[in-house]
Amino acid sequence: MKLRKGKTRSLLESSIDAALLAVEVYNKPRTTFRSEAYITLMIIAWTKLFHAYFNSTIGDKYYYKKKKSNRYERVDGERKAWELKTCINKYGKLREPIKKNLDFFIKLRNKIEHRHIDKRDIDILIFGECQALLYNYENMLIEFFGPHYALHESLVYTLQFSHLRTKQQLISSKSALSKDIQDIVSYIEKYRSSLPDNVFESQEYSIKLLQIPKISNTNRSDLAIEFVRWDELSEEDKEAYQKIIAIVKDKKIKVEAINVRKLKPSEVVKRIKAALPSIQFTIHTHTCLYKIFGIRPNYGVEDPFDTDTRFCHYDEAHNDYLYKENWVEFIINLLQSKRLTIDDIKLLCKNNQKLAIDDYLP
Repeated sequence: MKLRKGKTRSLLESSIDAALLAVEVYNKPRTTFRSEAYITLMIIAWTKLFHAYFNSTIGDKYYYKKKKSNRYERVDGERKAWELKTCINKYGKLREPIKKNLDFFIKLRNKIEHRHIDKRDIDILIFGECQALLYNYENMLIEFFGPHYALHESLVYTLQFSHLRTKQQLISSKSALSKDIQDIVSYIEKYRSSLPDNVFESQEYSIKLLQIPKISNTNRSDLAIEFVRWDELSEEDKEAYQKIIAIVKDKKIKVEAINVRKLKPSEVVKRIKAALPSIQFTIHTHTCLYKIFGIRPNYGVEDPFDTDTRFCHYDEAHNDYLYKENWVEFIINLLQSKRLTIDDIKLLCKNNQKLAIDDYLP
């Protein structure tokens, strides 16, 4: 469907221009205000997309009206149009992961609006959500106005440097995280922890990418890059992807494994749920526990290696933390013995209280 000239088309073209500019700014190698600019422009793109949709479906009715009056609210003489949050509520059909992704950025934009962020660690930290924000935008653009307006022909995969600012990723700005950035990192962690597993793991909330060199014995007409959607893979395929260790040329090379029997947070939660099905144990509960017992530092601290190695290790290569079987056993014993309940854990976490883990070992 190609729109005729008019207000709907004008709004839609403005929306697409904002989205393309957001991508252009984000992909520039030396951009200083990458996250701030990208988020602001994508919020504009989403807002104008909804305005175009509403203009084409309900007409000129997406403006705020004064209470107990049929007159419009005005800002600098112009009618005040619905903000993005109102648009989402009025539309009412977005899937939960998409809504949570948008809500994440609306709140994050409000936080960064009056702060100066000169560190690129934030860019790395929210890359998955940023990519999902763009994917979701294009999907809704096509759903509203058809494939004629798809952006995929306008964009290419960005070229990457081989080391991709490794030191910044691994050390996460050891000594120069300002209070503003610490506040934002804290917000990101808390928001993610509050999400149900099915939302957090959805590609519509955050895109998780695994880059693997493509073996050479492929058809010479194949594309150099192919996107595989994780949430559309079968369980068998997911298991196969997770077993990949290294690919060099045409052969799989088995190398010494360094993270054997180490668990990601989602796997810890999965095992505890299996052992204690009657207890509502979530990612948020797990985050609270590692903070209460201090087995690892929060993101952005000076020394990410400051962990209790009986239970947790810092994975330098991936800039995240992995947990040991001992940690799973400790949590199961803690909850089974009722020395702490889920409500106790939430309250301790809310009050930033700490406990000595040795006092709770069996």
